[in-house]
Amino acid sequence: MLYIPRLSPHVFTRSLSRSVATVASRKPKAEGSIAAIFTSLDANKSADSLPERFGQLKRDIFRESLVQSWREVVAEIEAVTDKVVAKGSEIIPTVSYADIRKGLSPEQAQIIKDVGSVIVSGAVPPEEALEWKASIRAYVEENKPRIKGFPENDVQVFELYNTKAQMAARTHPAILETQRALLSLWHSEVSPANVSLTTPISYFDRLRIRNPGDMQFTLGPHVNGGSLERWEDPTFRSFYGRILEGGSNWRLHDPFDAGKRMGSVQDLYHTPNQCTIFRPFQGWTSISETGPGEGTLRLLPFLKLSSAYILLRPFFRPSASGHLSDWELDLDTTSFPGARIGTTQELNPKTHPHLRLDETMVAVPKVQPGDQVYWHCDIVHAVEAAHQGKTDSSVMYIPAVPLTVANADYLRDQRVCFEKGLPPPDFPGGDGESHNTGRGTVDDIATAEGRRAIGFEPFPTNEEPLFDEANRVLGL
Repeated sequence: MLYIPRLSPHVFTRSLSRSVATVASRKPKAEGSIAAIFTSLDANKSADSLPERFGQLKRDIFRESLVQSWREVVAEIEAVTDKVVAKGSEIIPTVSYADIRKGLSPEQAQIIKDVGSVIVSGAVPPEEALEWKASIRAYVEENKPRIKGFPENDVQVFELYNTKAQMAARTHPAILETQRALLSLWHSEVSPANVSLTTPISYFDRLRIRNPGDMQFTLGPHVNGGSLERWEDPTFRSFYGRILEGGSNWRLHDPFDAGKRMGSVQDLYHTPNQCTIFRPFQGWTSISETGPGEGTLRLLPFLKLSSAYILLRPFFRPSASGHLSDWELDLDTTSFPGARIGTTQELNPKTHPHLRLDETMVAVPKVQPGDQVYWHCDIVHAVEAAHQGKTDSSVMYIPAVPLTVANADYLRDQRVCFEKGLPPPDFPGGDGESHNTGRGTVDDIATAEGRRAIGFEPFPTNEEPLFDEANRVLGL
């Protein structure tokens, strides 16, 4: 039985006495499932040719010095991929929650930044995580006629966002403390007053309970947070400015510069499942014991180099020689390999052959219930095509997201949806859990920090303009 402390009726007097939004400003997205944004999950989707404006976009961005960049990146990939293949899953760093509490060492921080991902063990007791899973199963059983997800005939990726277990996990003190530590790996010299990297807020996402033998949730290599938007949106493109400057400047690309990343438009086409906020780390919290071969996460463990390759890839194509080291310019087509309007950026051995994805996408090492896994928003990741284990492979998707004014604006609309039992604004719309019994409510959140993280308690201002503005946006 899941235990969540109840709050006394007076807790929200201050918040409820103010003008709190009851209608979301964002237009709901179309109904559907996680399959809506991935061609690898929908056999009916094909790589349609892009409008001519994308050919012009390539020519506008291109400069001759990108030829040198391409050659350097391809040469470096060859050396790095050999190392990744040799190390396998061991290349993914693991730190303990005790390390988080005392502060990551410079060496730990640098490894996480280089690889772009990390496992955090020991923050949540295994028995507590397993109670969360039991609670979810009971909720699914109680509301079975209304449960949706992927695949439709045997749901394992659930369109559930408002369960009591998810609320307990998102606002768990140890998980919020972990997120605070990881967000602090980012920096913002350009606009430090516009983001608080020590104030995590909650971005609601779905959950997965994947059964042994499943071969339908074949989520191929991809990068979330837009596809064509990386080149099409000027602010998003400027985040990769060093890569697109040409020459050896790609080596100066800083994947952890929050000031340059904020303000990027990641969803130009109002696509279900497309993240619209500044989400530095994607992540999940495990509610099962899961290891390689058991339907787990796979990661491409070289962040800066893979980003440079992905950004440069549309400007080059295979030559008649067929050699990977001998590609030619591609400025006369609209091709952006793996990118389509209204989908995420996908990759495969044909579209991005230099990455050797069949060998370099390494499975996350074995995790226990309560362990957390986080990966940078630009990391290529996938899910193992087959679950060959004997027990379920289950996670709650919980990313690390900082407070910004734009993120607070999203948090306000997410709060409205949560109170009505509807899906969060970025996800497939419809009635969601509005007719379900036993879903989570704000009364289930036991701490002030947890209530702040989901937008029900004001942020302490301390004369900080960001917090004042966030509270104004939230109506608190």
